[in-house]
Amino acid sequence: MATHTTLDAYLDNWADTDTRRSVAETINTLIDAGRTISSLVALGPLAGKVGAVIGEHEDGDTQKELDLRTNDIVVEVLGAAPVSFIASEEMDDAMATAHPDAPLIVAVDPLDGSSNIETNVSIGTIFSILPRIAGETDANAQFYQTGRNQLAGGYIVYGPQLSLVLTVGDGTHIFTCDPGDGQFKITSENIKIPEDTREFAINMSNYRYWDEPIQSYINDILEGADGPRNKNFNTRWIGAMVAECFRILVRGGIYIYGGDVRAGYEHGRLRLIYEGNPVAFLIEQAGGAATTGQTPVLDVIPTTIHQRIPLIFGSADELGILEGYIADTDPARQDAPLFSKRGLFRA
Repeated sequence: MATHTTLDAYLDNWADTDTRRSVAETINTLIDAGRTISSLVALGPLAGKVGAVIGEHEDGDTQKELDLRTNDIVVEVLGAAPVSFIASEEMDDAMATAHPDAPLIVAVDPLDGSSNIETNVSIGTIFSILPRIAGETDANAQFYQTGRNQLAGGYIVYGPQLSLVLTVGDGTHIFTCDPGDGQFKITSENIKIPEDTREFAINMSNYRYWDEPIQSYINDILEGADGPRNKNFNTRWIGAMVAECFRILVRGGIYIYGGDVRAGYEHGRLRLIYEGNPVAFLIEQAGGAATTGQTPVLDVIPTTIHQRIPLIFGSADELGILEGYIADTDPARQDAPLFSKRGLFRA
């Protein structure tokens, strides 16, 4: 049987400075939360009505019972980590911990893909670890850093395997939890996303809302080997970004979730700080690309905790092809939102 490096060994070897040791400690704390959440997810309806809608965010997104329970788990464990501020999808504002001088801050989506809770589809916890801004007392303002400042980013997948996808800026790695000893072990090291692809992920039910260049791009894909792309494609859409990203890391592909003319979708639906940034970090470290359509995701400067962005990521070559469709449009329309009838790609 092959020998696999454990997460503990990987982090011990990497953590050669005080800051890195703090990051390693925080990652292990998040892993502890992930184990607890995994056990809760595995119970499904035996844990109660975890898929029940019990509230909603100010912008209309629903909150399910499991969303709030996982948030409580993550916030509780991070209280013992070297973390001074926490931002979560499930909290209106960032919060200070009991350690105001701790060196790190953490942004988290405690349960990505919660619409899939009742259908037994993979869901996950996404996290971004950043340095604390010295002298900044406003909890929200702590997180107004670009994704380039991330010290670590990743997510835990609760699926057929309990997996961690992680980068600390030294490549992207997949760790799989060994049920025999409970240890996370490297099973895919220094992943490189295939540059070419035959798979795309987009919610086709919204086709009528997209701008013409996106419709043209998808039309040409759907023509397959008989069309200008000269090859057949498969479409994939799971409804949980962690699962989409995992597939792209392993097999290549492109993921497209932009804005459209529906109320509340003008600038996309995915959140920059705790969804777009950690995923973009993982994708870039694996040789792929992640963009809003105008700007690399990691270069966007946040202005609010729950800022939404259009998000495209995946195989670098395919993103280049899509950008070609976008560029070949009326120049007067270049500064409007991705997929909107008004044009393309405002972050």
